[in-house]
Amino acid sequence: MSIYFLTLIIGVVAGLRTMTAPAAVSIGAAAGWLPLSGTWAAFMGFRFTPYIFGLLALVEFVTDQLPSTPSRKVPQQFGARIVSGAFCGAALGLTGHAMLQGLVAGVIGAVIGTLGGYEARKRLVAAIGGKDLPIALLEDAVAVLLALWVVSSVS
Repeated sequence: MSIYFLTLIIGVVAGLRTMTAPAAVSIGAAAGWLPLSGTWAAFMGFRFTPYIFGLLALVEFVTDQLPSTPSRKVPQQFGARIVSGAFCGAALGLTGHAMLQGLVAGVIGAVIGTLGGYEARKRLVAAIGGKDLPIALLEDAVAVLLALWVVSSVS
């Protein structure tokens, strides 16, 4: 699998759920799937890093359901997704000696995931009669499964 494609997809994951992408990268690094030791991203494989990012991802899953949560398209939310995609894309890119290309692909993927995820969710919610929770949970599942597929496919 091309490292460029994988970095694009981890960016899409960041666009769907900001903290799911770094949680998956840290799990992959800690599990030894991502050879990040000896790089600036080595901390992703430290013992407690997956727990920290995993907790942040869980908090995001819960807060996504709150009516007071702002749209993913507001500057702060959009920016966080782009930063997450860039960071995770760069970290994955390191495994293929393509950090800069991974960073760029991660940013592009984050924009695709943010805008595409918004549109898909809006249309699916409308298609099932305005019930957001099932579609939000589906989006969570897609983000988690995509992220785990990416980090397990890097080798």
